[in-house]
Amino acid sequence: MAGGANLSVTDLRRAARHPVDFPAIVEHFSHGDLHLHICNLSAHGFMVDDGAKLTRGDRVILRLPVVGRIEAYVIWTRDARAGFQFERIIRLDDFVAIIDQLQPNPRLRRSR
Repeated sequence: MAGGANLSVTDLRRAARHPVDFPAIVEHFSHGDLHLHICNLSAHGFMVDDGAKLTRGDRVILRLPVVGRIEAYVIWTRDARAGFQFERIIRLDDFVAIIDQLQPNPRLRRSR
């Protein structure tokens, strides 16, 4: 992707992030299936801590509990970390259900 993703919401890094430990297999246009570790998640996107192969603007498709397949775009990279923005915002009730499945420890869940 030469120009990168054209996303409507450009900076949501201040959105509430929830720590998770979620190994995911994502579909990447040129790299095929990639095994990534999602370490935090928000309704707008997520961060991986093993995304050294990724570059800004890359598009992936991943499968999350509750919402199923969803596209995401790499917004930033630094060292082996990469931040993604979902192509659509996850509804609050769906997001709460995802967090309940991915972060079963109630002490690590943010208050609602």
